[in-house]
Amino acid sequence: MTKVLLLLVSGALVNNVVLSRFLGLCSFVGVSKKKETSVGMGGAVIFTIFLATILASVVYACVLRPLGIDYLQTIVFILLIASLVQFIEMFMKKSMPSMHASLGIFLPLITTNCAVLGVALDNVQKEYNFIEGLAWGIGTAVGYAIAIVILAGIRERCEENDIPKYFQGLPIVLISSGLMAIAFTGFSGMIT
Repeated sequence: MTKVLLLLVSGALVNNVVLSRFLGLCSFVGVSKKKETSVGMGGAVIFTIFLATILASVVYACVLRPLGIDYLQTIVFILLIASLVQFIEMFMKKSMPSMHASLGIFLPLITTNCAVLGVALDNVQKEYNFIEGLAWGIGTAVGYAIAIVILAGIRERCEENDIPKYFQGLPIVLISSGLMAIAFTGFSGMIT
């Protein structure tokens, strides 16, 4: 039980997928302009990683490993994630059209979001059992959501302030992200 809790906290804070591993930066920077869209993207990533973790674990344990074709894991996981994202996109288009429109091109980009693939591959490479893999996936997804919502809040505050011309736009976003990464490393002393 303590290992599961450590994996949750570690995935969310200590080994934050965006701020310490630099995975999923495209949607992290692109969607974090408004808090509402950031929350939507965070939720979509949480849902995608949750389902991808379950499906990837089952496919790996029941198909790839028994057949001795675990070397195909990356290709199979990419196909699995792409299918999941298509399902999520169709669901959001039907049930939440305004959120679907606000996420725009970044919703299909979850397919190529390295964070989602990274969790599936981590679970296999670190040989987590199903529960541990699920804890790592949920922790990682929540960490992504925390980071993108915090960055959105910072970006909204930056729009209200007078920022020097050469720091406006992407430079201040990257500086803010770097400062967030430094702040998140403070959690590394809590969990070893």
